[in-house]
Amino acid sequence: MKTKIVTFLIAAALMASAETSQQRLADSTAVLREMSHASDKGIPQDLLQKAQCVVVVPGLKKVAFIGGGKYGRGYASCLTKKGWSAPAFFLVTGGSFGLQIGGQAGDLIMLIMNKDGMQHLLSSQFALGADASVAAGPVGRHAEGNTDWKMRAQVLTYSRARGVFAGITLNGAVVKQDKDSTREFYGHMVTSKAALTGEIDPPAAANPFLTTLSKWAQEAAK
Repeated sequence: MKTKIVTFLIAAALMASAETSQQRLADSTAVLREMSHASDKGIPQDLLQKAQCVVVVPGLKKVAFIGGGKYGRGYASCLTKKGWSAPAFFLVTGGSFGLQIGGQAGDLIMLIMNKDGMQHLLSSQFALGADASVAAGPVGRHAEGNTDWKMRAQVLTYSRARGVFAGITLNGAVVKQDKDSTREFYGHMVTSKAALTGEIDPPAAANPFLTTLSKWAQEAAK
């Protein structure tokens, strides 16, 4: 019974905050722009240079707590030989969100830091903290001396709340492909692996998101 209630609440919350995939992609682009302008108060440049993939879940705070967790829809892109990949669409459900700053979690940003983490992202579903090791990401221009990075967490997580970036602890959340948004955006089913490994070319609608991500990554490499 409890599972049915939680499922109903998730469906109701999703309907109440309905947006098209392109609207959410535009929101994700805005989050990327905020990150690129955060400088000393944002995600460390050396971590971004090492990241295999970037995941953005905009407006996570729009949906209240559901069954002890959160719900959000987001996008991922991975670095390929041809540049940043076509976006793959994901759902993030459940889990406990512990902020290093006060307040509710807002936009969620995840850096996938190595090939093992990327393999989880290419699968249809995985759990943070169980399948993939996860840690709160450090904030600042550089990440030298940070113990979580030295321990080689597969995923580093951040939140943007009220314009402030902070690392968050995020355990138990399930990340899985958002098939509805995938079909809406591409017009047919595309696997996360096909999108993230460069098997398909990004559609024109993804250009603002990918251009912003590429620019941010290039600035971090300077």
